[in-house]
Amino acid sequence: MAVASIAQYDWPDEWPELMSMLLKLISDQTNMNGAVRGALRCLALFSGDLDDKLLPKLVPVLFPCLYTIASSPNVYDSSMRRRALAILHSCIATLGVMSGVFESETRGLMTPMLKAWLEQFSFILSPPVPLEDPDDWGLRMEVLKSLTQIVQNFPGLVVSEYSVFLEPLWQTFVSCLKVYELAAIKGVDDSYAGRTDSDGSDQSLEAFVIQLFELLLTVVGNRKLAKVIKRHASDLVYYTIAFMQITEDQVHMWSADANQYVADEDDVTYSCRVSGALLLEELVGAYKMVGIESIINAVNKRIEEATQAKTSGNPDWWKLREAAILAIGSISDSLLEPQYEGNHKFNLEAFLDDMLAQDIGTGVMEYPFLHARAFSAAAKFSPAIDKGRCEQFVYAAMTVFVLDVPPPVKVGACRALSQLFPRSNTEILRPHIGNLFSAIAALLKEASDETLHLVLETLQAAVKADEETSVAVESIISPLVLNIWAQHISDPFISIDAVEVLEVMS
Repeated sequence: MAVASIAQYDWPDEWPELMSMLLKLISDQTNMNGAVRGALRCLALFSGDLDDKLLPKLVPVLFPCLYTIASSPNVYDSSMRRRALAILHSCIATLGVMSGVFESETRGLMTPMLKAWLEQFSFILSPPVPLEDPDDWGLRMEVLKSLTQIVQNFPGLVVSEYSVFLEPLWQTFVSCLKVYELAAIKGVDDSYAGRTDSDGSDQSLEAFVIQLFELLLTVVGNRKLAKVIKRHASDLVYYTIAFMQITEDQVHMWSADANQYVADEDDVTYSCRVSGALLLEELVGAYKMVGIESIINAVNKRIEEATQAKTSGNPDWWKLREAAILAIGSISDSLLEPQYEGNHKFNLEAFLDDMLAQDIGTGVMEYPFLHARAFSAAAKFSPAIDKGRCEQFVYAAMTVFVLDVPPPVKVGACRALSQLFPRSNTEILRPHIGNLFSAIAALLKEASDETLHLVLETLQAAVKADEETSVAVESIISPLVLNIWAQHISDPFISIDAVEVLEVMS
């Protein structure tokens, strides 16, 4: 630590021999725990500060040393190999930044050892992902980070070598799902949530899977590599949906904290669910109709599997169904685009009817997240829902809104009501809107920052839907909204929502 701190100021001008000393130390196999481990940590601490003047001189001598460590599992332990790969990743990232200006120079630095590194990456990724082994996950994670940088910044170099790592990458992806299902989705094994290494880097299973998705996103986003994996798009989607299932930790956290559920649903946090949805969107962008059809087929298959699991008594059946609905909802905009609408095999009417019968009709207390997902999906497809089905969803949402149900259900109901009210027949719904206003008023008193925006959106949609009833409750609602505006005047989103509600009610 001390050497790294001094090096930031004195190297290379005042301490030119430092790098040769560190390279000598990391090659000293007679002093593993002292010299090698210390030198690696020192290099890791300031490798990110290497610039375009220092790095080109260092790469030809540093990369072979790092390769020796990373490729010698019988000599170096996993923590040293992981740190060597972390240094490699940092250097490749810097070379990637440099490539915009020094393209030929950086290609010249990357080319000599690229194939050897890719083969080593393949060696690390090929075995099945083990259960409860964060050291292995951390090692693979550093490989994935380096591969992401290589694909992103040096696509021309990696296209000719893709066969070296794509199959091992797929093996890691597929075998990791089994581990993730047991550790995270079922909660049977330890997922090491919150675990970090000595440098503070996340070593949890969730972090590993997110990094895996990050690489897949980069590969699909690369025009040349995307062509290579296009024929495997269906399998990629099929496994991705399984990764998007709610974990046991999320069930407990979201059941206790509706604000966190809203935050995670709004894609403001990293998770496997968010990463999976982003990959599906990327697949549609890359493969157009092929991507859409792959997602539709995989969703139908996963829904069928969920039904079979329910019949066989599997208590987690609802998680797979919820993930499948989440997946199709994530590409709702594409499904409704004029160039795709009518050209794919997705039957929206049958899908909506199935949700009304199977999900909205399911015990709301027993499967609250499935209930909430059905409402959220209805909101996603609101532009294409006919009046009859629209009113069925609105009535169902209004019904649960006034009941004492788990918070996630009310979050889903809010999303459905805010989008579907403008498309509903007010006369049919008017007898029930009074109770809805009362429930919204109660919710406004206890909602916190994350949920206020959603509740105010729902209130505004309800006021616009039935101005007569809103006049009757104006004396109750307006003071509450005015107080919210005063308390959140510095928050541009909540304060604007509050003002818009007041304007509509005035």
